[in-house]
Amino acid sequence: GHFRLGLPRTSKLKAHRVLRDDEGFLVRHFAGAVCYQTKQFIEKNNDALHASLEMIIQESSNLLVKGLFATSNSQKGKLSFISVGWKFKTQLEELMEKLRSTGTNFIRCIKPNSKMVDHQFDGVLCWNQLKCSGMTNVLSLMEYGYPSRTPFKELYNMYESYLPQELRKLNPRTFCEVMLHSMKLNEKDFKFGVSRVFFRPGKFAEFDRIMKSDPENLKKIIADVKKYLVKSRWIKSQFCALCVIKLKKKILYRREALVTIQKTIRGYLAKKRHRPRYMGIRKIRSLENQLNQLEKAASELKKDRDASMKEIQSLRLGMSEAIAKIKKDVRLPATEIAQMHNNLVNRSNNQMVLLQKKMQEQKNAEEQARLKKIQEQMELEEKRKQEEERLRRNEEEIRKQKAEMEARRKAEEDMRRRQEEEDRRAAAALQVQQELHAMEEQKYREQLEQERQDRELALRLAQESNGQIEDSPPLTRRSDSVRSTQSTQGKYDLSKWKYSELRDTINTSCDIDLLEACRHEFHRRLKVYHAWKAKNRKRSTMDENERAPKSIMDAASRTNSQRYFRIPFVR
Repeated sequence: GHFRLGLPRTSKLKAHRVLRDDEGFLVRHFAGAVCYQTKQFIEKNNDALHASLEMIIQESSNLLVKGLFATSNSQKGKLSFISVGWKFKTQLEELMEKLRSTGTNFIRCIKPNSKMVDHQFDGVLCWNQLKCSGMTNVLSLMEYGYPSRTPFKELYNMYESYLPQELRKLNPRTFCEVMLHSMKLNEKDFKFGVSRVFFRPGKFAEFDRIMKSDPENLKKIIADVKKYLVKSRWIKSQFCALCVIKLKKKILYRREALVTIQKTIRGYLAKKRHRPRYMGIRKIRSLENQLNQLEKAASELKKDRDASMKEIQSLRLGMSEAIAKIKKDVRLPATEIAQMHNNLVNRSNNQMVLLQKKMQEQKNAEEQARLKKIQEQMELEEKRKQEEERLRRNEEEIRKQKAEMEARRKAEEDMRRRQEEEDRRAAAALQVQQELHAMEEQKYREQLEQERQDRELALRLAQESNGQIEDSPPLTRRSDSVRSTQSTQGKYDLSKWKYSELRDTINTSCDIDLLEACRHEFHRRLKVYHAWKAKNRKRSTMDENERAPKSIMDAASRTNSQRYFRIPFVR
């Protein structure tokens, strides 16, 4: 609502808050809020005289009374209503016109007390009078720092004579803005109001001094004013161009929005207008599935098939005619479309019921024939089953006899096959053992021959170099028991095992074959070590028990009294 108007319940007086919203209103005047009651407001606003009383006054012989209630010519022939408000407004306009014409001035007086006694002041009364007269607002304005103020017109008239002709054409407000900004005064020293400009203390005197200075300085001020005026107009032109561009874009945007609104509204109106038609066509076309089902059901009939198909074709033709009529007639009402759809639905339902009845009768007849045929088949099936049961028992007896004979034959065959398999395995094992024995014999002979050749070569080299050779231990041939034991341990390959693994297996395992294999592997490695030790025993000139060269042993035997200090340490 308006900031000057309010409801009675918002008043601070309790007497006003008891009024309802339709019984009064508040008007916030300059001095405070006043509550006006609307009870008999219209009746009290009527100030017109009774017709008979007005006639009597017009016929009065007293010229003064007759002149006071004279009717003007402009109101003759019109329906005029003289109200209290209109009368007050007219009288106020007349009073203001008289005051303007006479140039009357008023002095604001403050009433110090209500008793009319001198040298006595009532603080609350004086404060209320000052507040209602606007003095507190003036003091607040002066407190903010703008005590000096002057209207734009007076400031313009004061310095009009100092300006050239092109600056005298300016609007008083524009003149004040241009002059103050061009003099490079601080913007905090003055403020522009609606009809006047406000100055801080002493700033108006400074402005007046600058304006009334020597002509040279005034010419410079006028040049700055022109410069600022051109600059401000150029900035305003730029902003005007930007505003025009923005307005153009806004107009284009609104045009597009208007087209969108028109499109949406036209689409809505078209949908609203044609929706019953295309919805009716859609509903009628939805009956196609039902007609297809009717045709499918009618094709399964063996009796009265042609008559049913003719009825269905007639129903389909009615649907096509209804759709064509809806498409052709744009102003077809929705009630008629719904009636056409209901008629087609009823015809379709009736045809469906009739077909279902015929299908049920046909199914009953077929069911009777089927039951009779099933009964005959059951009798034949019973006879056939009895004959098959007799043949099956005979075949079962024969099959049992054959099965017993076949089982005996299979048992004999399996026993013979297992015996042959055992013989074949024993022969293969014997052959493998013989082959291994032959290979070991061949390998032993090759090793003996190699050892003999190596010894001859070593003897020849020793004779040439006048040296000596070491007698290596002769190769021993493994006994049959060892070979047989190694053959049984061939399934364990322990050549890549570590000594820790061999030791843990010997200590923890319960497998006899694995323990035997570990023992042979340990003996094999021990033999290899001793053979290597015998072969490399006398390659150097050191003694048998010598573990390091003699120079190192001699250096180690010398004991230094001071091992870690260069300066002798005497205890």
